[in-house]
Amino acid sequence: MRRVLTFLRHGEGEHMVLGPFGVTEEEERAYRLVLGLSDCAATDVAEGIGVEPGAARRLLKALEEKGLVCRLPGTPVRYQGAAPDLAIEVLALVRHRQIEQAKLATSELTDLWVAAERGRHVPIEVVHGRDVNTQRFLQTQLAARREVLTFDRPPYLEEGIEPQHDLQVRRMAEGVSYRTVYDRSSLAEPGQMERVMALVRAGEQARVYDGVPLKLLVTDRSAGLVPFAVSGVRRSVVLDASPLLDALVALFELVWVRAAPLWASTPMGIDPVNERLLGFAAAGYTDESIARMTGLSKRTVERRMRQMMDRLGARTRFQAGLQAGRQGLLG
Repeated sequence: MRRVLTFLRHGEGEHMVLGPFGVTEEEERAYRLVLGLSDCAATDVAEGIGVEPGAARRLLKALEEKGLVCRLPGTPVRYQGAAPDLAIEVLALVRHRQIEQAKLATSELTDLWVAAERGRHVPIEVVHGRDVNTQRFLQTQLAARREVLTFDRPPYLEEGIEPQHDLQVRRMAEGVSYRTVYDRSSLAEPGQMERVMALVRAGEQARVYDGVPLKLLVTDRSAGLVPFAVSGVRRSVVLDASPLLDALVALFELVWVRAAPLWASTPMGIDPVNERLLGFAAAGYTDESIARMTGLSKRTVERRMRQMMDRLGARTRFQAGLQAGRQGLLG
């Protein structure tokens, strides 16, 4: 017995393997010793691994709680090792349950982190995914109290057009002001001209600019949304009040001043067809392009545009659109 205990005490050839299951190296040495004997007492463990008797008793108690040894009946107290395959399976299940409980507990840590982030007032957030972006785009407008500023340019996502149109009409009816600068290329999108005219009739102030720099939504000059990835996984930057948002508002106002007006919210006493043609002219479209988008013949467009140019004292189609805007015929 003494030779066996001396061999185990020195640990020759041992390789600890139970650490991942929460078993300390000293506990595993004691377990290995117990497995090699039919039964043993705390004094055997103390001598076998070179610890004090009190420490040996604590080790055996810990092994018993983990299911690696079992206490034999009778006195003095003696222990027997549990079958390793079954004991380790139980340890693995216990460890797995502890990991799952730890994962659930991380929600509290997440709440602490979110609270800290809010406390630091970080003005920038990036949102990912089509549905999340669409929801955020609509929610930001729902929170507006006074005004919404928008840069509008392609590409468009079909699923967001109708909800946006309906929400904007409702919000304008509730007294929220909308000012939108449309990129010239956006008016060539199928059905876009009709949608823009309907929004203008509902109260939107619309202008057109050749080269709108980015998609942008700003509400009450205190919150902004800048989509920067529309194809693939949609991504947008969400901005709170900050110097960066102030710069984007300033950019909007600069482009707004340079942009050409698109129609008036109420008819200005001119032929509706001519009014629509003037809008296209203000956007810089050629007669051929206007004919294609309106369904009129090129000759009809040329005749009507010539009459309006004469009336407005303009030399070009584009100048006619600008003159119409300055005279209030387009808002």
